[in-house]
Amino acid sequence: MDTDPVTDNRPRRLPRLEDVAELAGVSHQTVSRVVNNHPSVSPGTRGKVEAAIATLGYRRNTAARSLVTRRSQTIGVLGSELSQYGPANTMLGVERAARDAGYFVSVAALREVSRDAILDAVRHFLDQSVDGIVVIVPHLETLAALAELPIGVPVVAVGSNGNDAVGGVKVDQRRGAELAVEHLIGQGHVRIGHIAGPQDWIDAVARADGWRAALEAAGLAADLIVEGDWSAGSGYKIGWQLAANSRATALFVGNDQMALGLLRALNEAGIRVPQDVSVVGFDDQPEAGYFCPPLTVIRQDFEELGRRCMDMMLAELGGTPGPRTLVVEPELVLRSSTAPPG
Repeated sequence: MDTDPVTDNRPRRLPRLEDVAELAGVSHQTVSRVVNNHPSVSPGTRGKVEAAIATLGYRRNTAARSLVTRRSQTIGVLGSELSQYGPANTMLGVERAARDAGYFVSVAALREVSRDAILDAVRHFLDQSVDGIVVIVPHLETLAALAELPIGVPVVAVGSNGNDAVGGVKVDQRRGAELAVEHLIGQGHVRIGHIAGPQDWIDAVARADGWRAALEAAGLAADLIVEGDWSAGSGYKIGWQLAANSRATALFVGNDQMALGLLRALNEAGIRVPQDVSVVGFDDQPEAGYFCPPLTVIRQDFEELGRRCMDMMLAELGGTPGPRTLVVEPELVLRSSTAPPG
């Protein structure tokens, strides 16, 4: 008995690789090569297969593929402080690069950074049979904890410096701080303070080291450093403290959010930026160009950092590992918050 296609409510069969091959007029081996991005397929054939895939809504069977390749096509991402601009955008870069390479991402966000919490997250990933783990946990103790664990899959860490047991990708934070201080020295400043991030963060320590090294190289005192917590609120509080008793004519701030709070405090205290005090931030958040005044910053490309992490992971999985550490260079972006001392 014939069925009416309009009223037939039976579930439709999902399209198979063979259906794509039939519609495109090619072999199923050719479809497989296109799906797996094999370079031996001509552009014309690839176009026909991709059109057939789009028409049918075909999705490859990753479970079946995993049985053949013994891979889950899943990357675990271990993160903390994901509400912060840097870790969040690094995560975005990893996720986009993984998707482009045909991988899924499974995220474990740590509530606390401790050896036990890291171990639990790693076990969670291994239970999922992830192919590798990307670590975006910017605390000093993280790399030490990972080095102690018998993980058994490739691990790539943001911030690894090459001397650690775990390889990875980093922005040259120390060089970024040096660029900021060298710019201020070049404008004639000799009293340059630093509002630092929390000193249990890898990046914050490196930035403070770079600030100190640049001042000492110029024969200047590195004696004004105050620690914040990355938030605009801490920058605001420190700004009022400095307004009351600081002789600094320039401030290098550990991130843009603290710089935002600092700018407000200085404005309320009647201290003009940059006429009275020059300010340099770090990160180059999209809003930094709209601060009052627009903020001179050290720019780091977090999405590029995430992509480089995934590139390193894919090289490990492909059996062609490269250098243990890749370095992304920072960049000085000049705006309106710095000027020669008045």
